[in-house]
Amino acid sequence: MSEISHPAFRRAVVALNGGSSDPRIVRLVADQARHSKAEVIAIHVVEIDWTLPLDADIAGRSEEVQRVLDSAESVAEDYKVSLDPVLLQARDVGAAIVDETIERDADLLVLGLPYRKRFGGEFAIGRTIPYILQNAPCTVWVVRDPISEEPS
Repeated sequence: MSEISHPAFRRAVVALNGGSSDPRIVRLVADQARHSKAEVIAIHVVEIDWTLPLDADIAGRSEEVQRVLDSAESVAEDYKVSLDPVLLQARDVGAAIVDETIERDADLLVLGLPYRKRFGGEFAIGRTIPYILQNAPCTVWVVRDPISEEPS
C-alpha cells in the first residue's frame, strides 16, 4: 500500500469567519503544514460599514474578535505549528482576504463555509466565496460544514 502524500504548500492563509468551521479549517491546515514545515497565517476580517471611517478601531476593541484569533492559535499549537494571527478591517471581506493572500505570497487559501439555507430552503453560499474563487491567485480550499451542524 502506498503512503498517503500530503499536498505541499509553503505558505497558507486561513480565513477565519468566527463560526463553527474555524477550528476545522485550522486543524486541516495545521495537520498539513506540520509535514512540510509550511507557514500558516490566520486572518480575521471585520467588515466596516460605509458610514464609519475605515480606520475606526472597531475590531481592536472587540473581545469576540480576539477570541477568534486566540482560538485559532490554540488549535495550531495542538499540532505544534506556529500560526501568525492577523486582524484586518475592510469594507469588503472577500477583497481583503484576496489582497492579504497576494501580499503574503501564499500558495494556499483555506476558508470555511457554514451550511446555511436561505428562506425557502435553498443552500446559500453568500458573496465572499464566489469573489475569492474568482480572484484568488492561488489554490483555494473551501471546507463546508456538515449538514448536521446546521442550527435548528
